[in-house]
Amino acid sequence: MASINELKERSSSQCELCASDTNLSPFEIPGDNISDKDLLLCNTCLEQVSNPSSMVESHWHCIKDSMWSPLPGVQVMAWRVMKKFNSSSWAADLLELFYIDEDTLAWAQSDPAFFEEIITTKDCNGAKLKAGDNITIIKDLDVKGANFTAKRGTAVRNISLTSNPEHIEGKVNGTRIVLLTCYVKKS
Repeated sequence: MASINELKERSSSQCELCASDTNLSPFEIPGDNISDKDLLLCNTCLEQVSNPSSMVESHWHCIKDSMWSPLPGVQVMAWRVMKKFNSSSWAADLLELFYIDEDTLAWAQSDPAFFEEIITTKDCNGAKLKAGDNITIIKDLDVKGANFTAKRGTAVRNISLTSNPEHIEGKVNGTRIVLLTCYVKKS
């Protein structure tokens, strides 16, 4: 394992994933016979990558900057984060832009435990929903605070996913609302 001083020098004393400069600690990415698998992470990143089921999506928008690092270890963690949140449009968009060589990709994919806790958003029929999908409302729904009813059969285009797999967001009658997935079906 690299010393903390080596990691601080390499990273300019910043978290190599989110660029925070407080509470930094070394982190070793699991993998056999791999060099440069040590990263310097802040406590927030360290806690979340150590326990992927506790990852908070809003923290990881910072990956848009660190994904361009030339360090394979940073690329591995950036790919894992983007893949974990791939159902959200921001991560899917970044993943499409991201280039990672075959060996580094194999390393990134080598930890299935990182992805075990991925919860998918599904419609009333069990079809997997992703950001950008079109859905149809299957029941008349009173929209609180907007003084209208979202009628059964209304098409909602280009939905967004939320951190709760039972909720999606979309525009109905020009108003952005949250819909329960049990009342929608994929178009």
